[in-house]
Amino acid sequence: MGVISNKISRDELKPGDHIYSWRHAYVYAHHGIYVGDGKVIHFTRGAGQEIGTGTFLDNIIVSSSPSHGDCPCPNCGDQSNLDGVISSCLECFLSGGDLYIFEYGVNPVVFLAKPRGGTCTLASSDPPEEVIHRAKFLLQNGFGVYNVFKNNCEDFAIYCKTSLLVYTNMSVGRSGQAASIFAAFSAVASTPLRYLTTSFSGLAVVGYGMYCMGRLVSDIGVRRDVSKVPVERLVALPTTDVASEGKPDDKKGR
Repeated sequence: MGVISNKISRDELKPGDHIYSWRHAYVYAHHGIYVGDGKVIHFTRGAGQEIGTGTFLDNIIVSSSPSHGDCPCPNCGDQSNLDGVISSCLECFLSGGDLYIFEYGVNPVVFLAKPRGGTCTLASSDPPEEVIHRAKFLLQNGFGVYNVFKNNCEDFAIYCKTSLLVYTNMSVGRSGQAASIFAAFSAVASTPLRYLTTSFSGLAVVGYGMYCMGRLVSDIGVRRDVSKVPVERLVALPTTDVASEGKPDDKKGR
């Protein structure tokens, strides 16, 4: 993979891959798990929407499912009324965009060299058969309540690849995109910056450094507020919000 782009050809795609495609001129990416036979399992907000905040911002950034009622996909049918975890053909998942692969087990240098979050992680992936099992199991049993910051499509794909869940309520989920947003706001709003430099260029360098460190410490591969939770236990939990249901005693090999 390149440092800037994780773009791949369809010939390179393998079952169990975590893939994504950029939407709205790279404003955000939609993530899913390729399970073979041209099918992708992914997590959506519902009502035909891939993501959503529940605010007026949805009118600007939210894209709808490509399989809509007035011209449904011949393979997927009308998916405009579906919610949660759904299965779509690769064409519908990409929605006219390019195909990218999410990288696992990268080193910190490569991680920080990528300017956008939501493209890679230091965490290691589980074997493809386990990834596909989790994705198909969640397709039948759900993945809790959608939350753009704590339980979104990237969180779903990362869980399928790693079985890692965040067990604290005070932080973002596993999503690198969400972590990047919080890191950017923290870098801009941090008052200590003005004591470190007086020049605009110096402020920019320090701010970018804080942004990078914020991304790094929020990565699922280095955090300590995560644990391994088997998918069968995940769907048996009494709560409908899976974003903070891991427990410290479930940690394995961390």
